[in-house]
Amino acid sequence: MKALQEIIGGFSRINDGTLSVTGLTEKPCAAIDPENLDIELRDGASARVVVLHTRPSECRLKVNVGRAAHLEFTELFLGEVKLDAEIDQMQGSECRVTGFALTGSECDFRINFNEPHASNTLHGLFIIGGEEHFSLNLHTRHMIPDCTSDSCIKGVASDEAKGRFYGLVYVAPDAQRTDARQQSRNILLSESAQINTKPQLEIYADDVKCTHGATVGQMDNEAILYMRQRGLSEMQARALQIEGFASDVVRRCGIEELHEPLMELISNKMQQLQ
Repeated sequence: MKALQEIIGGFSRINDGTLSVTGLTEKPCAAIDPENLDIELRDGASARVVVLHTRPSECRLKVNVGRAAHLEFTELFLGEVKLDAEIDQMQGSECRVTGFALTGSECDFRINFNEPHASNTLHGLFIIGGEEHFSLNLHTRHMIPDCTSDSCIKGVASDEAKGRFYGLVYVAPDAQRTDARQQSRNILLSESAQINTKPQLEIYADDVKCTHGATVGQMDNEAILYMRQRGLSEMQARALQIEGFASDVVRRCGIEELHEPLMELISNKMQQLQ
C-alpha cells in the first residue's frame, strides 16, 4: 500500500468536481476517495487517470470521452465502496478500463456508445475472502453502428466470501456491425465460497459479432502438484497460480507505473487468504 501511495503521490491530483482535458497529458492524474467526480476529455484529448478508494464510502463517477479522444482509466478498491459509474463515448473515441477490487464492494457500471467507430475494453479483477461480498453490474449499451466492446471480469473467492457478476450487452436495432465480447472467469478457493455470474446478450440488430461466456472452477490441482514436486509448498503453489491468473489483468493496466505495486497488493491479499 505504501509503494502504491508513493507512486500515486507523484501524479497530478484531482479533487472532487470536474477534470477537463483539452490536449495530450503525459503525467497520469489521480483522485483519492472521491465522492463525486466528472471526467471530460474534449475532442482529440488523451489522458491517463487512476481513482483510488481507500476507505468505506459512496462514489458517483461520470466520464465523457470526446471524439477521437483516448482515455486510460484504472480504478482500485482497497476500501468498501458503493460505486455508480457511467462512461459516454463519442465518435472514434477509445477508452480502456482496468479495475482491481481487493475488498468487498458494490459497483454499477454503464458504458454508452453514442456515436459510431468508438471502442471500449474493460478488464477487472476481484479477490475476496472472509465474509466479504463483491458485486458488479455491468451494462454495455451499443446504441449506434460500428462500435466495439470487450470486457473480461476475473474473480477469486475464499472462505465464506461471495462474489456476483451480472453483465448485459445491449445492441439496439440500428446498431449494425457491432463487435461485442463479454467473459467472466472465476476461481473458488474453498467449498463455502461462492461466485454467481450471469453474462447476457440482448441483440436487436442482425449484422453483429457478439459472444459471451462464463466459468467458475477450482484450482488446477495438476499444476499445484507439478509446482510442489519442484520444491514449493502447497501455499506457495496456490499463491503462484492465482498471481498468474491475476497478472493478465495487471498487464492490461495502461498506467505502467502501477504494475509492480498492484502485483505486490495482490500477493499480500493472497497471503491473507491462506
